Amino acid sequence: MATKVEKDSVTGTETTGHEWDGIKELNTPLPRWWIITLWVCVAWSGVYIIFYSAIPGWDGLWEYTARKDVTRQMEAVKADRAKWLDRLADASIEEIGKDSDLLNFAMAGGGAAFADNCAPCHGSGGAGGPGYPNLLDDDWIWGGTLDNIQVTVTHGVRWAQDDDTRITEMPRFGVDELLDKDQINDVADYVLSLFGGGAAAGNGAEIFAENCAACHGESGEGNAELGAPRLSDAIWLYGGDKATIVETITNSRGGVMPAWGTRLDEVTVKQLAIYVHSLGGGQ
Repeated sequence: MATKVEKDSVTGTETTGHEWDGIKELNTPLPRWWIITLWVCVAWSGVYIIFYSAIPGWDGLWEYTARKDVTRQMEAVKADRAKWLDRLADASIEEIGKDSDLLNFAMAGGGAAFADNCAPCHGSGGAGGPGYPNLLDDDWIWGGTLDNIQVTVTHGVRWAQDDDTRITEMPRFGVDELLDKDQINDVADYVLSLFGGGAAAGNGAEIFAENCAACHGESGEGNAELGAPRLSDAIWLYGGDKATIVETITNSRGGVMPAWGTRLDEVTVKQLAIYVHSLGGGQ
């Protein structure tokens, strides 16, 4: 038996038969423009599937994908970089410094390598911190020339896995009872006096001459060949107050830096050396 279709008395539109609280739902047809738009989109999707990558394992008739586009761009970048990297590999650090274009490329690569590998310890700007050398000043434990920096970056400091690593050891004057507490206190006062941080006391000068001058120099000027820091300035790796100096003399210090030559290629090490030298403290 056919169901009689009811029409709304106001609009003349058929109802769906649903009613809530006396309100009847109209069975209003979709607008024609909406129907046309829908079928145009359906037709376009078919064209898209044919020409573009929309089916797994098939890249479409045009064989275009964003992944392939990125790959092509990266290959072009690598090809362009390869020319510069080859030039860097063949040039000495001094030669790189004389070629402005090559130097700019090395600086960019060195900055990126520094951010990835060195910034966690030395800081993003190279300012360092307690136990981590400041690379912005002109005070260098192992020397601040381009060659010195390259050797340090390549072989590291006290890095056991590298036979050519930078290595020196300061005696533990207190722990090994080479000096007693009074002697350590006197020599600490003397070290403070070297850079105007206080007045020398007791036998500090004599104790320094007998135990410290061989490495740090008679006037505390340091010795880069031995990795002995300069004591006659106000630049301190672990701190320049008396308590910290006493602790250093008593227990010694021995920071470690990785040998980046075993982790990074030779060209990247060159770029790092050039970038670090450019930070402001290179000799």
